[in-house]
Amino acid sequence: MDEQTLIRRAQTGDVHAFNELVLAYQDRVYSAAYRIMGEQAAAADAAQEAFIAAFRKLGTFRGGSFKSWLLRIVTNACYDELRRRKRRPATSLESLAPESPDPSPQLVSHEENPEDHAQRLELSRAIEDCIRALSLEHRTLVVLRDVEELDYRAIAQVTGLKPGTVKSRLSRARARLRDCLRGLGELLPAEYRLRSDG
Repeated sequence: MDEQTLIRRAQTGDVHAFNELVLAYQDRVYSAAYRIMGEQAAAADAAQEAFIAAFRKLGTFRGGSFKSWLLRIVTNACYDELRRRKRRPATSLESLAPESPDPSPQLVSHEENPEDHAQRLELSRAIEDCIRALSLEHRTLVVLRDVEELDYRAIAQVTGLKPGTVKSRLSRARARLRDCLRGLGELLPAEYRLRSDG
């Protein structure tokens, strides 16, 4: 079944059709939530909340990009959770356990030697750390554009910002990301170091 058929069937209450949509988008939704929240458990909770909210609001979906619609819901779920945390900060035992550096599945090339693999992981960790260091708004824009590859119009719909505002704030976010990566200097593998002339 194609996506539009699944959506129409899910809108009539077909739970199996909705589960197919969840299976198709669960990795993307979790990945976006993880990059915004920065914690696996919080990302899993936000993704779950997003899918529950999506099921409840499915009747309001009027077409367009289902992916953008879902990403708006998960972004809002992340924002809601972060606002709740600000009101009542708490540290759980789970949050004290070390996070694995990248919860998303890694594709391993059989042509990649161990040193190249280690360098790629090091770069991935550095980028993740720099993304986490951004403000929530900048982090969200970077995730939606550079990770989820949404266009500016779709990001504007997800965030409620004007497309021109998205472009200018994303430009600032990328500049901060570049500065962060430059600041890592020697920690990055040689071929990934940013030259000061470029």
